[in-house]
Amino acid sequence: MDQARSTITKIFNGEPHSYTRFNLTQNMEGDNSQVEMKLSSDMDEEVGGNGVGEHLNHNSNRKPFDANKLRRTPKNLCFMAAGTLLIFIIGYLIGFLVHRKKDVAPICAASVLSFDKVVVPETGAAPLMDWDNVKKLLAQKVSPAKFEPVFSEFSSTSHRAGSQGDEVLGNKVLTKFNEYGMKTWTDEHFVKVQDRPASGFNSFVFKNGTAQKLEGFLSYSATGTATGAVLYAYYGQESDFKILQDKSINMNGRVMLIRAGRISLAEKVANAAKMNASAVLIYPDPSSYLKEGNTPLFGHVHMGSGDPYTPGFPSFNHTQFPPVQSSGLPKILAQTIPTSMADGILKELGGDNVPNGWGLFSKLGGEGDIIKVDVGNVLTEKKISNVFGVIKGFVDPDRYVVIGAQRDAWGPGFAASTVGTSVLVELARSISDMVKNDGFKPRRSIVFVSWTAGEYGNVGATEWLEGYLSSLSLKAFAYINLDAVVTGQDRFKVAASPLMHSLIESTMREVNFRDSRSLYAQFARSNLEANVLQPLQMNDAAYPFVAFSGIPSLSFRFNSDRDHYSFFGTALDTQDNLNTAVARKVPELAEVATRFAGHMVLRLVHDHLLRFDLKKYNKIIKVQVAQINGKIMSVRRKQPQKLPEALTVQWLSSASASYGRASHDLMTDIQNSNLDDIEMCRIINDRIMAVERSFLSPYVSPSDNPFRTSCWVRVLTLSRV
Repeated sequence: MDQARSTITKIFNGEPHSYTRFNLTQNMEGDNSQVEMKLSSDMDEEVGGNGVGEHLNHNSNRKPFDANKLRRTPKNLCFMAAGTLLIFIIGYLIGFLVHRKKDVAPICAASVLSFDKVVVPETGAAPLMDWDNVKKLLAQKVSPAKFEPVFSEFSSTSHRAGSQGDEVLGNKVLTKFNEYGMKTWTDEHFVKVQDRPASGFNSFVFKNGTAQKLEGFLSYSATGTATGAVLYAYYGQESDFKILQDKSINMNGRVMLIRAGRISLAEKVANAAKMNASAVLIYPDPSSYLKEGNTPLFGHVHMGSGDPYTPGFPSFNHTQFPPVQSSGLPKILAQTIPTSMADGILKELGGDNVPNGWGLFSKLGGEGDIIKVDVGNVLTEKKISNVFGVIKGFVDPDRYVVIGAQRDAWGPGFAASTVGTSVLVELARSISDMVKNDGFKPRRSIVFVSWTAGEYGNVGATEWLEGYLSSLSLKAFAYINLDAVVTGQDRFKVAASPLMHSLIESTMREVNFRDSRSLYAQFARSNLEANVLQPLQMNDAAYPFVAFSGIPSLSFRFNSDRDHYSFFGTALDTQDNLNTAVARKVPELAEVATRFAGHMVLRLVHDHLLRFDLKKYNKIIKVQVAQINGKIMSVRRKQPQKLPEALTVQWLSSASASYGRASHDLMTDIQNSNLDDIEMCRIINDRIMAVERSFLSPYVSPSDNPFRTSCWVRVLTLSRV
């Protein structure tokens, strides 16, 4: 316990500061440019010499001390008097300047400890623009009318990851970044993905009927043939399988028929595999998904992110990796089927009656409802390319916020990728123009990224994280995800690290939605946690930034009363269908999404200290520990035989208390520090950045677990206990 407590506290106590450099020069060893972040210790090694340790060397070849050189001659006395006078003048000037700064500069700790409106004057190299002026400038740069031509430019009917269409879109983004005067580079990876069979179809045969050819497929499924009795399992959630277990239904070797929605496709397959199923068939139910009965559905079933054949390693070209696979790859077959085919199977099922609320069909399926499933997906290697553009900061250029959007899709992908890419490009244009023409000088850098292979499980983003993990975890202080930011207009949902919750609230209060009514007034309605905030899901592109790299991250979207957008993963994700879903207000909603993301980005690079709420985790952990303790006590009273006597939450309570003390100590240091000093602000910010990283376990192997978040933190903060 002492070791756990010291580990948590150590993160907040700070470490010796080291200077870094942010090098955006082109990599001369290849075609792609790279970001090089180098510690000063490495610089010292390059230039040679004994460096810092030289003054500790007692065996140095110094000349003997000559006392005759200090004789009090008139010449020496004049030099001493002049030197004394010069030192006095310099000291007086320094004291005058320091006193003057203290008179005019408030403590900038308020930007972390309180989110009330404060005016923080610039004390460093970059003149600080008033925050109200920054907001006005961004609002002037962005308008709904500017989005229609951008939508047209980045729309494509075919841009699957690694395809020519994907490459064309990537080059368009790169051209835009260059036009805006940004420093740009690309990051290439060679990844393995599953595509449909060479024949073009997988298939199934139900009750010795005709073979049904299936156009859709699920990447990373196991391949081969499975035969078993069909069992309807509703949405395939753990609670659904628990209901089937309570009915004493045999699930061993069964082929599960499951609706799409509510949880990710990968989670459905993983839950079925735990029940020892032989295969999973997933269909888009028309009551909550889409209406067209023959539309093929596409997706992936890797219970993780990135290339599952190089877990923990970046998939660079010509790099040798150990023969290991991700533990998140399923061991059973998984395949999508159209709604019309699923209806035909459900109507012929026998067996037990379905539980109440499981739909219109009456039977779950009996032992005689035999189906044969054949999956022949082909593993292929594809070259993918992420596109980067950076606006360099003026004070701390080697600290940066990353904002990104995927550009690939299974079909047209208008909601899945086109809108997000358009928001990314418009935001890059707006902020670049503010820097070039309006005098805005961000303290820290902003990195804009167009990811690819997002539809295969955030492969492009995760490979980048794996390739530069040691640098990113120390330099990147936040990630903002722009994928699928517009899928409806009835609700506004945000999934984020708890450190960013206060920043989300303040931003929603400042950004107007319609008729001068703020996002907060329109959607939060005085209860942000109940009406806006939700946990990060594993299939969210922001999730690996938090759970793998320890970078505070955020995703948001306008959506409808139905959480899942009906056309994701299909060829029906078009501009016309999205316009129908939002009453033809896509440009207006995209403009609000741009201002929301832009406000957060600009706030994070504008203020002296990072606007992260250190107290939020403390509150969440305390509440969840109390709930866990209550449940354990309840089970111990009702079913004591299920729990060992030694089981307590003492270690959770101790760890929670350790975090509370450590966060309090850090906030006390902020209040007691001279934050007019740029280097002091930098050191404090580095300690704030380390908070999220402290929840990562150094003992987790990527081949065993795709994410490094320690299990107790995942239980406490990323799920609802």
